[in-house]
Amino acid sequence: MIMHTISDPQAPAMEAPTGIQLSLSQVSKVFPGKRGMFNRQSSPDFVAIDEVSLDIEHNTFVTIIGPSGCGKSTLLNIIGGLSEATTGTVTMDNQPVTGPGPDRGMVFQNYALMPWMTVAGNIGFAVETVYPKLSKARIKQIVSENIELVDLIGAERKYPHELSGGMRQRVGIARALAINPKVLLMDEPFGALDALTRGYLQEEIERIWEQHRKTVIMITHSIDEALLLSDKIVMMTRGPAAKIAQILDVPFPRPRDRNSVEHHPAYDGLRTEMEAHLYRETRYVEQSRIQAKDRSSNTDTSKDDLL
Repeated sequence: MIMHTISDPQAPAMEAPTGIQLSLSQVSKVFPGKRGMFNRQSSPDFVAIDEVSLDIEHNTFVTIIGPSGCGKSTLLNIIGGLSEATTGTVTMDNQPVTGPGPDRGMVFQNYALMPWMTVAGNIGFAVETVYPKLSKARIKQIVSENIELVDLIGAERKYPHELSGGMRQRVGIARALAINPKVLLMDEPFGALDALTRGYLQEEIERIWEQHRKTVIMITHSIDEALLLSDKIVMMTRGPAAKIAQILDVPFPRPRDRNSVEHHPAYDGLRTEMEAHLYRETRYVEQSRIQAKDRSSNTDTSKDDLL
């Protein structure tokens, strides 16, 4: 595991860096097929993503969107160091990514909180683990600052089971930000929430991003969410062997709110382009499933005829 221990994770940066921060070059991920007796292969290898190349600049909010099964989470896990690319390279600030590290904070869809710890305990444990030389007083200060950042003042001593889904996800965001990562990775962070809570947290993420201006890479299935938050939108093709079909630049000025975004002259065109892409790719996936089911059904019928 990569560990970049510094004296204070919340020390302000002297000047915002520029240029390419994260680079993926011809990244592919192949999951080996199952092997049967005597090492025979009983199922083929599965190519999840195929030769994906992507450059992400500092302080950029990037969303990845595509049909189900197109390898979005696989790609995010490779960037986070939780999975290793089969071929290709991933570099961050010109250094190869070889495993997880505190320079990349992760926010999961299922919250991934420790149920036996309070809100403050979950956040504090992350800071203590990454920065063991910090004083207790400084850790407590960092925890308090991040609890305030995500608007959870008063919930410090509550346990995850006492919180709503939206509050739990805010704890996950605070925990990720408390270690001061260079890049924040978010895997469908609002996917399990109701529409109203999701809308509220989208606006909260926009507010937090304006305060910190960190590089964010987020997976989403929501077109409106991507348009509200992103500087760039990466549209993936269907899997297997998914690729990047297109990268859209989002021209909406910041700071943003939902009303100003939806009334921007470029909004309707971008939304229509994204809808067409997702419809086309998803339709192909569904047709393939139907055809595969029909072939399987015909095979079973043929076997019955032989009996």
